[in-house]
Amino acid sequence: MRVARRYVISGRVQGVGFRFFTEAAASREGVHGWVRNLTDGPVEAVEAVEVVAEGDAEAMERFERSIRQGPRGARVDHVEVDVTVPDGRAVGFTIK
Repeated sequence: MRVARRYVISGRVQGVGFRFFTEAAASREGVHGWVRNLTDGPVEAVEAVEVVAEGDAEAMERFERSIRQGPRGARVDHVEVDVTVPDGRAVGFTIK
């Protein structure tokens, strides 16, 4: 079964390769969608990354486990997950 999710990941997730890590995890699992930074502010600002992804339910579970941990140097404080409807139009995975 194909599922889709929107994630907002906050913590130390910018400047640590989080988007590239997410792209690699998506490629490994065959997940389609995109990732982007949500804020680029001063150090005091909350850093967040948004991920919109869809794929096979089991692949999405593995993908979510990966992004909940993040790359070395990242610190994931909070993950907000919204269930969305897969549209099947996403092909590949991009960094925005």
